[in-house]
Amino acid sequence: MAKDKLKTVYICTSCGESTPRWMGRCPSCGEWNTLEEEVVREEKGGRAFSGAPRSGGIKITAQRLQDISTSEEKSRIVTGISELDRVLGGGIVLGSVVLLGGEPGAGKSTLLLQLCGAVSGKVDVLYITGEESVRQVKLRAMRLHVKGENVSLAAETDIGSICDLIEAEKPGLVVIDSIQTMHCAEISSSTGSVSQVKECTARLMAVAKALDIPTFIVGHVNKDGAIAGPKVMEHIVDTVLYFEGDKMLPYRVLRAAKNRYGSTNEIGMFDMTGTGLKAIENPSLLLLEGRPIGVSGNCVVCTMEGTRPILSEIQALVTKTSFGTPRRASTGLDFSRMNLLLAVLEKRAGFFLGNLDVYINIIGGLQLDETACDLSVCLAVVSSMTDKPVPDDLIAIGEVGLGGEVRNVTNLEYRLREAMRIGFTRAIVPKHSLRQIDQGAFDKMELLGVTYVRQAIQLL
Repeated sequence: MAKDKLKTVYICTSCGESTPRWMGRCPSCGEWNTLEEEVVREEKGGRAFSGAPRSGGIKITAQRLQDISTSEEKSRIVTGISELDRVLGGGIVLGSVVLLGGEPGAGKSTLLLQLCGAVSGKVDVLYITGEESVRQVKLRAMRLHVKGENVSLAAETDIGSICDLIEAEKPGLVVIDSIQTMHCAEISSSTGSVSQVKECTARLMAVAKALDIPTFIVGHVNKDGAIAGPKVMEHIVDTVLYFEGDKMLPYRVLRAAKNRYGSTNEIGMFDMTGTGLKAIENPSLLLLEGRPIGVSGNCVVCTMEGTRPILSEIQALVTKTSFGTPRRASTGLDFSRMNLLLAVLEKRAGFFLGNLDVYINIIGGLQLDETACDLSVCLAVVSSMTDKPVPDDLIAIGEVGLGGEVRNVTNLEYRLREAMRIGFTRAIVPKHSLRQIDQGAFDKMELLGVTYVRQAIQLL
């Protein structure tokens, strides 16, 4: 039998495109310096190893479309962790493959170990660790008070042995921690390379779909914050979750970047404690805790994260510059959007900011991408500039256009109801939106409708 030939290719770490020679720029996605050298095995006939799953061990069968059950109780596993269920769309879908990424130390392994304990009363769980020993996982489980009657541990990195174990045990849930430590014997490249990650993910996907076993895969992130390895790995899996949060702060945000079985707008919030992650049922109170009273440059806005309204505090600091060109900086708010709003304040409201430094900060580490926070940003900037505090019981909601007009926002009733529940008694909203809501439902709140941003500033 002729020996398999080894072939050298260059694979893009961003999109997974392969080329026979190195180039400075990827011909597929256009990224620079992302091609890495990989050695792959070439099969008989000159075809390179394609990363297809193993053909043995699983018997393929077909089902009639009308015989496939779609009932919610049979197709999902409710974990009991409310914030995780919210992000997943109501629970874990059977046969789904979920990729969980995040910064080192964010709490990915902690969350998944707590997940194993939460569902162990319903299904058998298989936890595969490639970074720790089973004793280390046991010690962490004891610290988190995880019940492990139906949780099995295995320390293994060979993907073939792992797939054989899954087929033999047939658990109700599989956790792989992490995919960068797994390797395939048929590929000669090093562990964690693009070829290894793609092949291991493809094999786990094949087993999960054939046996209808939900699988969670931990993925490391690179310096840019994206999951390390090719983007094609994110296309293979069903759901991509990012676990975000500053390690210096106690709370974490779980966000879905892709979800075939639910919305990608939902977020889950957790509090990191000494005994593990605790779900935060009321994030608005947490984000507003410690808000300064009677201090200029602060304004509160209500944003929608999926179906959940969340109150966030926007801080602005406007000070005289010490340089020829004033500085602009924003944390949690798009930098281009901030510059646009500052230009509107100069042109439409008459506030000259050409010789002033402007800093914007969103408290809590949240990233506000919604335009409904435009009016709150403008009021915070003007408050800091004039050193006149925004009333503590006032909330501002509205999108600001280039003409200085305050435009409508979606789900205004949900936002106002959340603000009234927290204790706000006045709200500056777009005047056009007042005709679309039932004002009688907000008898404890004074609704101030404005048409232009200048009118909102005059209400301070």
